[in-house]
Amino acid sequence: MNKIVCILLLLSPFYSLANSFAVDFVNAANDRTTQSVRYDGAYHRIAYPNGDVPANIGVCTDVIIRSYRALGIDLQKLVHEDMRDNFSVYPSTRIWGLTKPDSNIDHRRVPNLQAFFKRHATVLPITNNAQTYKAGDIVTWMLPGNLPHIGIVVDTYTADNKTPLIVHNIGAGPQLEDVLFRYKITGHYRYEPAVN
Repeated sequence: MNKIVCILLLLSPFYSLANSFAVDFVNAANDRTTQSVRYDGAYHRIAYPNGDVPANIGVCTDVIIRSYRALGIDLQKLVHEDMRDNFSVYPSTRIWGLTKPDSNIDHRRVPNLQAFFKRHATVLPITNNAQTYKAGDIVTWMLPGNLPHIGIVVDTYTADNKTPLIVHNIGAGPQLEDVLFRYKITGHYRYEPAVN
């Protein structure tokens, strides 16, 4: 590839799609929107590793978990192992009063995913510039009522081709929507681990 093409790719809003991991992750996220999922955040005992709640239920974090799992990456295991070894850096005691990790639920909580991504992902700037959000990035928000939320930036844009859409589950199952700047952004991450 010549230098001009490389520079154009770096400047393009579709730069991350030059990355095969981002392509696969975005495809996995988009596939989530074809699944019938009822919003349900109830506690479930699940297998470990590679455990999941029933396929017909889920919350915003399950969009992230299942999209990574489609690529062979088990956030349940990764988050659990990191919490087991570094429990004090996670908010579980402060928010939920826990004294030890719980592999059934820890990875399904946005604040824990934020702590994990701060430790293991590339932490990217939070800006009001849509071009800084690339397909495959993960964004977290604080919704009204102090409810944390999480979603995946994809390669589909608003009608004016300026703002990338988000795959997320805010209550109606996994959806593709224009919500990037609708709520207060609290985190912006790029997590591309090696596939096992």
